[in-house]
Amino acid sequence: MPRGKPATNRGGGPSPTATRLRRLRRTAALRNWVAETDVDVRRLVYPVFVRPGRGSPEPIPSLPGVLRYTVRDLDALSHRLEEEGVRSVLLFGVARSKDPEGRDAWAADGVVPQAVRAIKRAASDLVVATDVCLCAYTTHGHCGLVRNGVVVNDASVERLGRVAVAHANAGADVVAPSAMMDGQVAGLRDALDRAGHESTAILAYSTKHASSFYGPFRDAEQSTPSFGDRRSYQMDFRNAREALREMERDVAEGADLIMVKPAITSLDLLARARRRFPLPLAAYQVSGEYAMLKAAAASGVVDERAAVEETLGAVRRAGADLIVTYFARDVARWSREAR
Repeated sequence: MPRGKPATNRGGGPSPTATRLRRLRRTAALRNWVAETDVDVRRLVYPVFVRPGRGSPEPIPSLPGVLRYTVRDLDALSHRLEEEGVRSVLLFGVARSKDPEGRDAWAADGVVPQAVRAIKRAASDLVVATDVCLCAYTTHGHCGLVRNGVVVNDASVERLGRVAVAHANAGADVVAPSAMMDGQVAGLRDALDRAGHESTAILAYSTKHASSFYGPFRDAEQSTPSFGDRRSYQMDFRNAREALREMERDVAEGADLIMVKPAITSLDLLARARRRFPLPLAAYQVSGEYAMLKAAAASGVVDERAAVEETLGAVRRAGADLIVTYFARDVARWSREAR
């Protein structure tokens, strides 16, 4: 048949079999051969909760399979993560003590700086990112300072800068401000640069919605607000244009990466951000998303591996370069088993 001419039937029209999209879906080998999106383990970031004290790792009931570790546990955990193929972690600290200012958050000997040092000693090639917020360290549980019953912005940004510097001093590769204070990226960049940490990257939680999917995380971090909620500073999930303004602001302030959270309810924002920004994009598959999939799998409603791969694949397809997920180690294991 001459090149460029469509297949025809005897009547001269296009053949009904000229385009059969199912041809490349026929076998697993063909489907894998032409798959447009892969969920590679190197793109997954594993959240790690670090608590003070000693003892064995503690299970978190609302997050089955997720543990709170002590600093002493991190040497063994870091080696295991490297062996499994996980390449990056996002650290969250549990406070040793709480006060209205959250002072333990920027203590040089706090659990997160200790954890960073321990991981870097054990596995220097792991990318270590740290969450920068005050909610787990304050008696009121809010992400910034409270004055006369109101979460204040600029003073909170200054404290967040102290936290970021403490983490960078310990050797963090990336700091990730999650408090949703206006100007927090610029504040962190200034504080880091003045402290000599020009090379420390900032992963901005640019679009962090006031979401119903954070409950298990707050159990893990013991960070539920003691009054009110976080809707005055976290984003309204109904607003897409505002989300893009948040991203634009963070990019202008010097963010090196930007993130949306929760992942599965932000696919449209990922797609829009992918078209607009050249920066690496991240998405956080949050604790509630993880817990729902675990509960559905435990009750036999879904196949866990298939559901995890589908949801993570959707997040990658929407445009995420990196995904923070509690399933990172599971995906690594499944990848090894498939070899």
